[in-house]
Amino acid sequence: MKMTLRPASDIDFEQISGWITDQQACTRWSGLEKCFPFVNESLSSLLHKSDAVSLVLSIEQEELMGFAQYWPRDEQRTHLGRIIVNPDQRGQGIGKILCEQLIAAANEATKKPIISLRVYRDNHTAHQLYLQLGFEAREDDSTPEVLAMEKRLEV
Repeated sequence: MKMTLRPASDIDFEQISGWITDQQACTRWSGLEKCFPFVNESLSSLLHKSDAVSLVLSIEQEELMGFAQYWPRDEQRTHLGRIIVNPDQRGQGIGKILCEQLIAAANEATKKPIISLRVYRDNHTAHQLYLQLGFEAREDDSTPEVLAMEKRLEV
């Protein structure tokens, strides 16, 4: 079963909106407050960010496994954000596949030497994954609740 990263479509956003179960989960994932439930606005509009690329991980253009975005942060960094795995697929290594392909796509598109992201300090599973992928903590860019992380790339 081959999983590939592709641009997100409106139908994908409909499915992804079902993965978010409450306002707290929505805020932690998207950074948006007061956006749940997704009524009168599509998730794609809510997540729109200038220069952001929205991608989904799927099996043969069918089953949706995950979603993520990347965007230029500054001259040196591309930022990864809004990373989420289909709740029905968690614990199977999908997050690692999603992040590996996301990093490769962001690197290919932007050619910037640093990939950055943020993770809630209490999200131990994601934190461990990012460490395995070579990210390092940046306490100088962090908050008590959220840890900033970076990975240097071979560009």
